[in-house]
Amino acid sequence: MRKLVILAALAASLSVAACNTVEGAGKDVSSAGRAVTDTAKDVKNN
Repeated sequence: MRKLVILAALAASLSVAACNTVEGAGKDVSSAGRAVTDTAKDVKNN
């Protein structure tokens, strides 16, 4: 029973870490998209 609790806690902590990693990657991609959009607007206006 103790091993099951330890494994469940480990799985939960890995899930939380994975969510944070995916969230960070999403923010990075979003930021890159905004940079491309801003550059395209600058080129269009010049």
